[in-house]
Amino acid sequence: MNERSTAPALGEADVIRADSLASERLSHAFFTRRGGVSGGLYAGLNVGIGSSDDPADVTENRARAMVHLGLDPSDLVTPWQVHSAEAIVVEAPFAGERPKVDGIVTNRPGLGLGVVTADCGPVLFADAAHGVIGAAHAGWRGALGGVLQATVAAMEDAGARRESITAVLGPTITQPNYQVGLDMMREFVRGDPQRERFFAPGETPDRRQFDLPGFILSVLSATGVSAEFVGHCTYGDADAFFSFRRTTHRGEPDYGRQLAAITLRD
Repeated sequence: MNERSTAPALGEADVIRADSLASERLSHAFFTRRGGVSGGLYAGLNVGIGSSDDPADVTENRARAMVHLGLDPSDLVTPWQVHSAEAIVVEAPFAGERPKVDGIVTNRPGLGLGVVTADCGPVLFADAAHGVIGAAHAGWRGALGGVLQATVAAMEDAGARRESITAVLGPTITQPNYQVGLDMMREFVRGDPQRERFFAPGETPDRRQFDLPGFILSVLSATGVSAEFVGHCTYGDADAFFSFRRTTHRGEPDYGRQLAAITLRD
């Protein structure tokens, strides 16, 4: 029997959910790496189309995730993420090449909006009262550039009200494991010296520890939405999460990606 046939089914213990997104109108999940069919470096639920994993395994993993949300695999919408500050409203699954954006929004029930990450911040948004949802991929460049604000604005275009939006940051790399150089910090604080509060001293004088979750939450709060972090570090828990930075430190040739997804129910 091959690995795909013997892999255990994806269960509730393999996902993370936020109580603030619990609603009869919503279904969501921050998927871990557990419950999938991939092997080797990608062991588990690798959903990264851009990885060098077996495409059949990636397809099966994405299908398992959608079944877990009560959707068909064809209902999943994930953009071509490029660390941009762009967000768009979508009304149907993408036909042809996926748009190069990092935020997607819809008011159409039955679509699964998703982003894939391996240290960057996956943010799921919902205004259940007005039937609008969103998903954003927020690394430091995207978060600094404005992808979170753009996603909130796109939700308003789709009928949401800012004061009714809840945003939840899923598993991401946390400050103890995110060491950066002074050049990155200087670029980050250019134009706003107060951003230096997101950097702590590093192991050497020329290094700093960056608080990506803290920055994302501060940006979200400044937009006027309710925001929270689920509190899991992708780098620190190799059994549960893929991590680009951990893979880099180990000298491994590639890495998997985990999925965060949300859908509106009919």
